[in-house]
Amino acid sequence: MRTVNVVNHPNSKFNAFTLFQHSEQQSQRNLALLEQLQTTLDVKQLIDIFAIEVAKYLDFTGLYFKHVDISATARGSRQAKSERQFELKLNGQFFGMITYAVNMPISMGNYKVLTELHELLLNPLKNAVQYHQAMQLAMQDSLTQLGNRRSFDEQIKRTMAQANRRHTRVGLILSDLNKFKAINDTFGHNIGDNVLVQFAKALRQSVRDTDCVFRFGGDEFAIIVADATEQALSVIEHRIYHAMSQDALLAKHNVTSSLGLAFMNRADNATSFFKRADKALYSQKMTMPQKLSIVSQS
Repeated sequence: MRTVNVVNHPNSKFNAFTLFQHSEQQSQRNLALLEQLQTTLDVKQLIDIFAIEVAKYLDFTGLYFKHVDISATARGSRQAKSERQFELKLNGQFFGMITYAVNMPISMGNYKVLTELHELLLNPLKNAVQYHQAMQLAMQDSLTQLGNRRSFDEQIKRTMAQANRRHTRVGLILSDLNKFKAINDTFGHNIGDNVLVQFAKALRQSVRDTDCVFRFGGDEFAIIVADATEQALSVIEHRIYHAMSQDALLAKHNVTSSLGLAFMNRADNATSFFKRADKALYSQKMTMPQKLSIVSQS
């Protein structure tokens, strides 16, 4: 059974030095915790730091934080017989939820301690969430809401490193729209932007949840396919062309796309991997615009 408690933090009245009316030792502990919480803007690290402090007062097996934009789980968390939830509020507005996995009921004394500790956590947590949101915006293409080139550069390195550890394959699909400049010149940039948005939608509809889609700018797009196989890429290819044919705006303007792909090899770095996919795209544009051009791993 889950119980929800509300912790409301009016920022305008917050003062860490007067928050606790306890012994000097307890006050020093709380100030030490606050100092630790102010050392990072990483939500996961904040939750880990907080869990260590809470463990001094409460026997729990898991601690979880949930915000509309981000969630975090304390290191070593596991399920228990029940959960106890605390709703966090800032200036009366819902901010997030902290959940404890517990095997025993929380005593009234520990409940009061948790409520006070949550008050200390709220401001650092708010700053960390805002930082996460800002970073997300910096990594996002504003028109299509896909990842941007900066996001791609970071993700391709992570995916390649993971594939090397797991001995799996990574596929990279590069795509652009054929004669897109003519659409802009003929119908204007508003229509051109709408075409890009709909094409981005077609790409998103065509990939798996584990794949990542990016827009570099203009009409240039990329898809990183983790655990790639020829069959998986063939399926993505056909889905893209099918999604485009079913989109009214793309069909109205006879929008077509070229796709080029390369599989990562063990000697690749991000630059060489990208160059081979770009070569495949160029080859496909020069030959058969409705067939996927694959560059070998050599």
